[in-house]
Amino acid sequence: MLKKWGSGLLLFLVSLSVHAVPTQWEGVDSPTRNQTSSIGSYANGCLDGAQALPLQGLGYQVIRPQRKRYYGHTDAIRFVEALGKSVNDNLNQVLMIGDISLPRGGRFSSGHSSHQTGLDIDIWLRLNDRNLSLNQLAVPTPISVVDLTNYKLRKENWQDNHFEVLRYAAKDPNVARIFVHPVIKQTLCDSETAQGDERNWLGKIRPWWGHHSHFHVRLHCPKDAASCVEQKAPPKGDGCGYELASWTPKQIPVPPPTKVAKSKPKKKKVMPEYCSSVIAN
Repeated sequence: MLKKWGSGLLLFLVSLSVHAVPTQWEGVDSPTRNQTSSIGSYANGCLDGAQALPLQGLGYQVIRPQRKRYYGHTDAIRFVEALGKSVNDNLNQVLMIGDISLPRGGRFSSGHSSHQTGLDIDIWLRLNDRNLSLNQLAVPTPISVVDLTNYKLRKENWQDNHFEVLRYAAKDPNVARIFVHPVIKQTLCDSETAQGDERNWLGKIRPWWGHHSHFHVRLHCPKDAASCVEQKAPPKGDGCGYELASWTPKQIPVPPPTKVAKSKPKKKKVMPEYCSSVIAN
């Protein structure tokens, strides 16, 4: 009997461990009524006066709305709506919008270390030619465009429209960077035929593991946000040369076993002081 139910019990316990202790930020259902303001850094901050992205708009739908992660800074809401319109008007496609931020920003118990200030947006690489049903949106099925085992593009899942969507997003002046799997970055580099400054949008496309079924957009801190901490700008250029090549896996001989040193516990981040009032109000 234990063997029969072992895998199911393990999955239940894992699920329980993930959801049993939500952060205080996940326990709040509504934003503050203050003026919208991003406070702190992308991975250590909060969001005052968050705006809710409408669950459906021209060219986009919000997935898993039951998780209440569709709140963002006004700039993030405008970005999604503008990108959705471009995708609808030019490509006749519908985007699937994933996590933005919680009603007051702050920390998640799982899934993200960033997305805390309402300036990060996850957009799935599954493009649809029509709106999905409520049930499909509640439990969506992702589509990976990368063969992770062989470190190559899944050509059967990649569309020319993926290139267009990412270029639309990267050319928005409010976008600071976009995280994608290195294989996707290489594909974009190979597909862009322009030369010189016309390739500069590629410099915003940053290779990062895990982003093979969605891409992660990060916006600049708003100009009037004195309490928002901007991330250092990416290197100049298109980023398609040595930097990208350095992500390619290399076969390394297995070293002999050595004594593993105990790792020091990570120092807990101290959130900006103002975030205490954001969560308390």
